[in-house]
Amino acid sequence: MFKRLGKPGALALPAGILILIALMIMPIPAFMLDGFFVLNIALSVAILMAAMNALKPLDFSAFPSVLLFATLLRLSLNVASTRIVLVNGHLGGAAAGHVIESFGEFLIGGNFAVGLFVFMILMIINLMVVTKGAGRVSEVSARFTLDALPGKQMAIDADLAAGLLTADEAKARRREVATEADFYGSMDGASKFVKGDAVAALLILGVNIIAGFCLGMISHGLTAEEAAQRYITLAVGDALVAQVPSLLLSIAAAVIVTRVSDTRDLAGQIGGQFASPSTWLPVAVILAAIGMIPAMPQIVFLPAAGITGWIWWSLRKRAERLAQPVIETVEPVDPARITLEEVSDHTLVTIELGYGLVHLVDEKRGSPLVARITGVRKQLSQTFGFVVPQFRVRDSLDLMPNAYRITLGGVPLGGANIQPDRVLAIDAGEANPSHSLRGDETIDPSFGCPALWIDAAQRDHAIAEGFLTVDASTVVATHLNQMLSERPQALLGPDEVRSILDGVRERAPGLIETVHPQPLSLGAITRLLHALLEDGVSIAHPLPILSALAQAVLQTTEHERLVDLLRADLGGLIVARVCGPSDRLPVLTLEAGLEQMIVQGMHDPVTGQPVIEPDLARSIAERVSAIIAARGSAAPPVALIVQPRARRAVAALLRLRAPQCAVLSISELPPAQPIEVIDVIGGTETDLTPDQTAMQPEELAA
Repeated sequence: MFKRLGKPGALALPAGILILIALMIMPIPAFMLDGFFVLNIALSVAILMAAMNALKPLDFSAFPSVLLFATLLRLSLNVASTRIVLVNGHLGGAAAGHVIESFGEFLIGGNFAVGLFVFMILMIINLMVVTKGAGRVSEVSARFTLDALPGKQMAIDADLAAGLLTADEAKARRREVATEADFYGSMDGASKFVKGDAVAALLILGVNIIAGFCLGMISHGLTAEEAAQRYITLAVGDALVAQVPSLLLSIAAAVIVTRVSDTRDLAGQIGGQFASPSTWLPVAVILAAIGMIPAMPQIVFLPAAGITGWIWWSLRKRAERLAQPVIETVEPVDPARITLEEVSDHTLVTIELGYGLVHLVDEKRGSPLVARITGVRKQLSQTFGFVVPQFRVRDSLDLMPNAYRITLGGVPLGGANIQPDRVLAIDAGEANPSHSLRGDETIDPSFGCPALWIDAAQRDHAIAEGFLTVDASTVVATHLNQMLSERPQALLGPDEVRSILDGVRERAPGLIETVHPQPLSLGAITRLLHALLEDGVSIAHPLPILSALAQAVLQTTEHERLVDLLRADLGGLIVARVCGPSDRLPVLTLEAGLEQMIVQGMHDPVTGQPVIEPDLARSIAERVSAIIAARGSAAPPVALIVQPRARRAVAALLRLRAPQCAVLSISELPPAQPIEVIDVIGGTETDLTPDQTAMQPEELAA
């Protein structure tokens, strides 16, 4: 806060408010009042020019606040001028300042009756015409803008999901939509400032006339005629000085709220739309016809007809010049030339639809599939910890009409046939076996559960029978979510990693400097994060990961070793996915001889990692799967604890055959984490007592 106050611009607004308060409560000399009146007129003209030069209303989004402060300035000057008029009005016009005197003498010729009528006419124009119309336009615009806000947000999400917008462009458009709603809502209230100012000017004029008339005769011994001539003339001059800037601000408010967004300012927009020759020819003809009437002043109408006829002729010639075709030399297209855009797809994830499903992305029907896919992308981004690249939805003629296919980098991940106008009733294990539901039998593509395609009218019946019902768009979105949730590392590229690093750099620049660009390049960090995601470690919280990496690079820059060091430092985060810090972690272990067989057996000559013999791998996987199945679905997940050198090989084995079992090395267990050994793979099965099973990691290592 103190840094902001230290800037010169930050002090201008508080200082201005203090000056406004001082004008209201403190007497000021007449020459200062003249200066503030000139400032008020100049400020009103500047606001009007800014409103006219804005290309769209949001270009002058500060107008409601500016209108408030300009109104307060004018009211403060009214208070200050009233004090001077009532105190020094008996001395003559110059006693209240030259500006008030000039308005009172020159503009109305010293006749206060004329001044009163002029003031009333200006106030009627301001209050009943300009301000009332601008207030109504603001009210209607605010209502329509708020009503259209959800539709605009959905349109932005649809364009983002379809790849028509980048994430930054979508964020800018959302900010613009929200600012537009705030602006018109503020303008609806700000128009009341001008209306209240006009009413206040009328009341202040009445106070000045009555109080001045009384003070002139009672306090200063003036006659009724002298008091009226001096005080009422000054009061009317004061009112006109304030009413002229008020009218300018009212016009500026009307200009802002009636603007339609265009690439030109107001003068260019109006001039461009009056530049049609067909507009001016009828005007010239009508003026000439009126001028031919004997009773009409031909000296006025006929020259006006000639001027409008010249405008028509000039605009017609200009239109003819612009209509002439511009001959451009077009190079012949080489039929043998192929561009990269014709053969390359730059989108990582693509959802291909048969022609029978194209209406699911039709904007006229609400684009239900686009909205679902956008939700999937947001959910995956929150789960993975990085912004998932945009998805692309396109039609494919090589698919069946009601089929869809999900591809990742051009490689198909999955797909199915759906019935877009029906509802999928899924039996997730809770459906009534003797249900009376009728439909087309199928298999849920996401989880392989038996399901039925039913008519939408049977949806309530299906829910009553215990089925889970989803529409066709949700089927595709769920399948997409399930396919991509298993492959977070495939969606993380260097651009996403750079965004993560840039985000952390804003909060912890020193941390980034310790790891990037030296000693680790962007590619090396991307590879490390790939390994963590492949092991099921979320990168939604990059600070602890990068902090652990900053410590690990002090020991080595070798990839496999860095992964092991990172996992050891992030052990608490990894174990937290399986159980709470105070709960006992159910673990499996390998028999010592079996573990030594894996560690000392065959090794991959490229990576140096152990390779498990196929029959042994199958036996281990089957045993782990059997133990997990025997525990039941309600039991907490288990972890297999192995030596650090065996972790990677065993993890690769169980990732395909028993993915629900986490594989940890002994070094990744937090020191305070209680564990419970439920079985030893390759050893003799025994029933352990609770005292025997509540071991600490050090005992397990021994």
